[in-house]
Amino acid sequence: FVCSATMCFSAALVFLSFLFFYICHSFGKLWGILVLSIVLSLWKLYMSVHTGLSHSSYSPGQWLLADTILDGKPCNYSRCHDVWDWFCEHFNASINCLLTPENSEIPPEVLQWWLRLQRSHKGKQVQEIIKHLFDILPSARLQDTVPCGTCAVVGNSGRLKGSKYGGEIDSHQFVLRMNTAQTVGFEDDVGTRTTHHFMYPESAVDLHPGIHLVLVPFKPLDLEWLASAFSSGAIQHTYKRVKQFVEGDKDKVLILNPAFLKYIWDNWTKHHGRYPSTGFIALIFAIHMCEQVSVFGFGADSNGNWHHYWEKNRYAGAFRRTGVHDDVFELGLIEKLSMEGKVLFYK
Repeated sequence: FVCSATMCFSAALVFLSFLFFYICHSFGKLWGILVLSIVLSLWKLYMSVHTGLSHSSYSPGQWLLADTILDGKPCNYSRCHDVWDWFCEHFNASINCLLTPENSEIPPEVLQWWLRLQRSHKGKQVQEIIKHLFDILPSARLQDTVPCGTCAVVGNSGRLKGSKYGGEIDSHQFVLRMNTAQTVGFEDDVGTRTTHHFMYPESAVDLHPGIHLVLVPFKPLDLEWLASAFSSGAIQHTYKRVKQFVEGDKDKVLILNPAFLKYIWDNWTKHHGRYPSTGFIALIFAIHMCEQVSVFGFGADSNGNWHHYWEKNRYAGAFRRTGVHDDVFELGLIEKLSMEGKVLFYK
């Protein structure tokens, strides 16, 4: 019988407590500390062999992390240990981030909310749309997406211009970008690598081979467009003209679950704005999937203007007046996450 790391850790705590008090009582405190140190060293050696990892030291949280990797769970499944913690009041490890053939049912309350986002009337056709989509696209497994590595979430804020963060961004195992983000001509500031690109039909771009296209579906028509863009090209218009076809690897396409979007709106943005921004959605996805998250390119530039780093926007910040997203509230959440030590925020 081999116990999991979590079970062994709990049992070991009880055993070590009794052992420490017994030795202290019988032989003195110094002997108790010495024996305790030896036992902990042997436990760390066991863990490195048991998990196949060779870190020189593990905290209890890292032992739990190793266990989740072995069990095939998301990297941060055991992130919360104190239910009264601010982060844990928002974070839900059990939420399904992705829409897959095995996880394609959309609960009625989620469906109603989702249909209202962009005034869709295709509620009765949703399951048929999803089935057709997965007939065309293979679905990547969750553990193939971002397997517990270091992740850079790169927003499109003008504050990136002149930042010289390119090398730092590219040093991460996974680099998440969104919408019409550009790298050519801005390499010193934003880097060159992309592993995951978040988009919706109206912000779609062609991708190089090997990059995950991550669809953020704000309406059922977005799912129809994705199927069309990799097959017939029948859909060329939503509420505006969209790309007829999109270049990318079919087998690397990921689709966010509408329930995940509602979870972010309910738990994180607390109904500020009609729905969360693509950038903030990408950030929460990274928090669920990555061991370490670094955040770049969110918020206003040094002059207080809200615009994209590749644009010279005459009316900087005009896009914020639509009322769709509450960028100020989202920025406050990012700063809070940074203060709590959950992300590294590069300003």
